[in-house]
Amino acid sequence: MSDAEKTGYKKYVSFYKSVLDQDRSAIVICNLQHEIIYMNAAAVKNYERFGGDQLMGKNLLNCHNPKSRERIEQVVQWFAESKEHNLIYTFHNEKQNKDVYMVALRDGEKLIGYYEKHEYRDRETMGMYEFGEAEGAI
Repeated sequence: MSDAEKTGYKKYVSFYKSVLDQDRSAIVICNLQHEIIYMNAAAVKNYERFGGDQLMGKNLLNCHNPKSRERIEQVVQWFAESKEHNLIYTFHNEKQNKDVYMVALRDGEKLIGYYEKHEYRDRETMGMYEFGEAEGAI
């Protein structure tokens, strides 16, 4: 990649970060050493009782019990086995009516990390094209 391409690429980082920051669902991004390298505002709020933004830089595995740690390691190994292995369903939270997934992050075909994705199943309560303060806004 040329210097001009690198400069152009870096210019768009703020766009990608903005997409994550605007998501109402918690997004926690980890590298392959399981270090938490990014949490969007929803994740910081969701994990506030565990330290919120103070979790960034910490090892995600330290936040889980031994069985969960083993599963996380197993999923990351599965991601590494094939560029086609990119999404796995991990949990349904009945109380919040959401499904939780782990998603591979890649630079081309190379696995570089993973993140946790939450998909809520409740019907949207915001009116279509309702301008102004949105319910549940972060």
